[in-house]
Amino acid sequence: MDKLDLLLHPVRLRIVHAMSGGRTRTTSDLCASLPDVPKTTVYRHVALLADAGLLEVTHERRVHGAVERHYRLRRERAVIDADEAASMTLDDHRHAFTAALAGLHADFNAYLDRDDADPTADSVGYTQVPLWLDQNELAELIDEILAAIRSKGHNKPTPGRSLHLLSPILFPLERPSHEDG
Repeated sequence: MDKLDLLLHPVRLRIVHAMSGGRTRTTSDLCASLPDVPKTTVYRHVALLADAGLLEVTHERRVHGAVERHYRLRRERAVIDADEAASMTLDDHRHAFTAALAGLHADFNAYLDRDDADPTADSVGYTQVPLWLDQNELAELIDEILAAIRSKGHNKPTPGRSLHLLSPILFPLERPSHEDG
């Protein structure tokens, strides 16, 4: 299975998100984090990610006669880089967007299903903002957003921090106008 097919699946995307921050987790931990996903499905997708080298086993221990594996995400392998993105077909992009939305929808519903869900207190947002930008302004905006994300992207789990999912989506709604404003 190639990396695009591997990563462009809603459940595997959610597992990759749940493994972020350098955490070491068992499949049982992941099942608890993804209560809406059947356990057999989580185990199957963890095995696929491990076999492909996106998850590495950090250690194993015996628990009630079974081997419990502790996994860590190999972050550098769990990214679709610029060259891979450039080689994607329009159908690949359609598939990737659908997988991302399906994973996002499932994660959001899992959040809302929690007993402690409080969208206002948790600063939940899903605002869409149409912006008129030329190519230079677009490039500048992307650089600013990426700089802000990178400044927090290597944070590790610590007391007081919780995992948040930021899902920027950007695409043109119209072709550029060649008319004077």
